[in-house]
Amino acid sequence: MHFDQRTQTALREFGLDTEEIAELSRSVADAAAADARDIERFFSGLDVVHSDMTLAHSSAEFPEHRLEYVDLYTHGADLRGYVAFDGWGVPVEGGRLLSDSIVELTLGPTVHDRVRFAADRDEL
Repeated sequence: MHFDQRTQTALREFGLDTEEIAELSRSVADAAAADARDIERFFSGLDVVHSDMTLAHSSAEFPEHRLEYVDLYTHGADLRGYVAFDGWGVPVEGGRLLSDSIVELTLGPTVHDRVRFAADRDEL
């Protein structure tokens, strides 16, 4: 079960029993896994993506990135992984599908920001 002790206590105080809390935990974990699959499916087959990431070496409002791969995994409600571009990469610390054409990833060191990605620059 991925809920911390405070959350479990609150859920019990709300009236849920241990099995209901475990079922809720599984549901949250399943939702995180579905999000990871949807995000990987979004990037699947794309060679180039555009983002709203601020880059020190680019003045483009929505820079272009050559995509090598996106590898995500989940643990409970946590979505983690790595995104690799041509010559660099960054850990993924979260993400969600905003629409059929836009994905938002929370990127870790060295970006430390939420970044939106789209196959078509005009979508951003």
